[in-house]
Amino acid sequence: MLENLTVHFTSQDFRQALGQFATGVTVVTTEDGDVVHGMTANAFTSVSLEPPLVLVSVDKRASTHEIIARTGKFGINILREEQEDLSRRFSKKIDDMDNDQPIFQMVQGIPILKDCLCSLACTLWATYNGGDHTLYVGKVEFLQVNEGDPLLFFASRYCKIEK
Repeated sequence: MLENLTVHFTSQDFRQALGQFATGVTVVTTEDGDVVHGMTANAFTSVSLEPPLVLVSVDKRASTHEIIARTGKFGINILREEQEDLSRRFSKKIDDMDNDQPIFQMVQGIPILKDCLCSLACTLWATYNGGDHTLYVGKVEFLQVNEGDPLLFFASRYCKIEK
């Protein structure tokens, strides 16, 4: 038996539905002059092994958006389970941030966070319009992988792997 389903939904319904997909948590970093900017993002994926490409989706209203477009450089920092505080810090507006500065390392003019599960330094490869976001594809120029378990996000809450 076939059932007719309603095809109307709100943006909040859409957000809730997509929240059912568990993701890792990243902080996207970039530099503007001597000031490092960052934002928490979970819309991140690999694209290609040859060349090594990744994709991140950045809200067009985020300050990081314009800086990546202008400089053509950004870092992707995959957070470990102990770094929920970093995720929360970079999900705030700049004016709401405390003065406790995380430790950055510079790789070819690209800031990466120290001690993440994985950090990638990227140069901009391609840009695609994604509605209210821009899809930035970056060529990975440097990577660093550390031991640990990932910080996960599911249904609007942080999660850890239970062993």
